[in-house]
Amino acid sequence: MPPAAADFPLPSETLSLVHTVAEVREAVHAARLRGEKVGVVPTMGALHSGHLSLATSAREECGFVIVTIFVNPSQFGPGEDFEKYPRMLERDLAACRRVGVDLVFVPSAAEIYPDGFRTQVEVTGISNVLEGACRPGHFSGVTTIVLKLLNIVQADSAWFGRKDYQQQVLIRRMCLDLNVPTVIRTCPTVREADGLALSSRNAYLDGEQRESALALSRALKLARDMLVRGETSVERVRQAMRELLEATPRVVVDYVTVAHPETLEELEEPLPEMVALVAARVDSTRLIDNLPVRLPSAPGDRSS
Repeated sequence: MPPAAADFPLPSETLSLVHTVAEVREAVHAARLRGEKVGVVPTMGALHSGHLSLATSAREECGFVIVTIFVNPSQFGPGEDFEKYPRMLERDLAACRRVGVDLVFVPSAAEIYPDGFRTQVEVTGISNVLEGACRPGHFSGVTTIVLKLLNIVQADSAWFGRKDYQQQVLIRRMCLDLNVPTVIRTCPTVREADGLALSSRNAYLDGEQRESALALSRALKLARDMLVRGETSVERVRQAMRELLEATPRVVVDYVTVAHPETLEELEEPLPEMVALVAARVDSTRLIDNLPVRLPSAPGDRSS
């Protein structure tokens, strides 16, 4: 469930808002001169407790914490929700101040993609499955903007949530392949008490739609329970997930899968560690969720 307010650090009295690359680099340079580690939390705004938990984790490790807010047009496809994606800067700034963020970087599209911009970054293979298959070009937009932000900030660490599971796999691969020195940190998915994964797009849901959206986390828990109890056919697990979702009013399934946690290859037989993933539409709102699965013989927790 979302962290309680008491879990957050003391409010920042010196939150800065900047809009240019030069301003970010000047602030980071000053932090380095003070001997502080720098952490960055890339976001598209509409901040919720999941984002704030990332900033809190960064605060625990770093002396200077940056949140970036940029609704990145290059990761939205035709007919997607770029225009209506929630934008609430004043509310986001108040939230950042409350959890001890030092600087918020809110660039314009022209600052990020100036005239003449021609470069795209793509992690081949795993960019084209699951979310990549449903949203062609999406991950090229994601990896390009993330690499730009990492190059702009040059932080010691960057913080991402596991709810966007495929995204964080791609970002880790990109940073490994391109020798990016920033350490990628990932934090568990933050959920409401009833299991709904926090997402900025939850703001689109009315009461009935929100109830239907709970089917995503229920399908994931069903998959985990079946596998932990000894189900040996991953296909039966996928079918059970799909049947649960398809029986839920308003829900249209994009995909369900149980995959290798690093390659995202769909499995036919269980592994000691796996990840169950789902994407579905609740009326017009598209949601994703995932749940790591560890079999009883594997060490550690079974879910997050």
